[in-house]
Amino acid sequence: MERPSPSLLSSRKVPCLAVGVRTPCLGLERGTPALRKGFGSLGAPRREDAGCQSSATMKVKVIPVLEDNYMYLVIEEHTREAVAVDVAVPKRLLEIVGREGVSLTTVLTTHYHWDHARGNAELARLRPGLAVLGADERICALTRKLVHGEELRFGAIHVRCLLTPGHTSGHMSYFLWEEECPDPPAVFSGDALSVAGCGLRLESTAQQMYESLTVTLGSLPPETVFCGHEHTLGNLEFAQKVEPGNDHVRAKLSWAKKRDEDDLPTVPSTLSEELLYNPFLRVAEEPVRKFTGKAAPAEVLEALCKERASFQRAAEPLQPQARALLALQWGLLGTPRQK
Repeated sequence: MERPSPSLLSSRKVPCLAVGVRTPCLGLERGTPALRKGFGSLGAPRREDAGCQSSATMKVKVIPVLEDNYMYLVIEEHTREAVAVDVAVPKRLLEIVGREGVSLTTVLTTHYHWDHARGNAELARLRPGLAVLGADERICALTRKLVHGEELRFGAIHVRCLLTPGHTSGHMSYFLWEEECPDPPAVFSGDALSVAGCGLRLESTAQQMYESLTVTLGSLPPETVFCGHEHTLGNLEFAQKVEPGNDHVRAKLSWAKKRDEDDLPTVPSTLSEELLYNPFLRVAEEPVRKFTGKAAPAEVLEALCKERASFQRAAEPLQPQARALLALQWGLLGTPRQK
């Protein structure tokens, strides 16, 4: 039977996941029992890796790395097969694989930047026969190139590959769901989309990025959980500058500041929430258009990206070492290609 497209999946009757509320499948816990509060496992490297108990088949382990990023380990509970997403620190990932007692068969990489793909080569060396999949030939140790709309299957877990250019031209997001499962689906969006923001447009056109955000990702079910970077406070502060009268932005920012003070994570979120306060998904809204002085959606998005870059530079001027590290992260400095 032909599987439904993301737009058709939006009709599924799945309860919306509220941020910070633990659900059977994707509610993530801290490793310390006293600190098990919803998504408390997500955070900076000082926090433990996290998991969830599930009455369904899919279990997600979230592994904090590199200050504001995460690796993900998706486990199919029946087959005990595991799929990793965006491997940056391979030995840390293998610790979790060993602790869970699962068989790691596949790596899904969203894009080629070092903080999402630098661990692929070492992991492939340590695990011969490992499949490393992605949509960009620049991805380290790539074994097979994926195409937009391609579907993968890991036991009961469906994966739809969604090409989302903008941050990079070959950026792929991965939408995961289970049939007949009451738990929310998830999308691993890499740097395409984050809470109240999106990745910098380094490659591709503004029109392509607009279509990635509002058409490809925007057509997913509203309860879809987005998993990506943790840039929430800065993103929300910019969103408030764009829409100072948006009560959803104000409430979310207040919530995020309290979470940050308590050393708790501010991710993930859902598509339905993002549509309320993420300016990069609200380019057709009058306050956002007014802020940019543009009317065409792609032009509004382009203006937002430029304003956000200026906002970030003003908020945190980069030191020379930080600029060099950022250039490496963005792929602006050449590094030897490893296959």
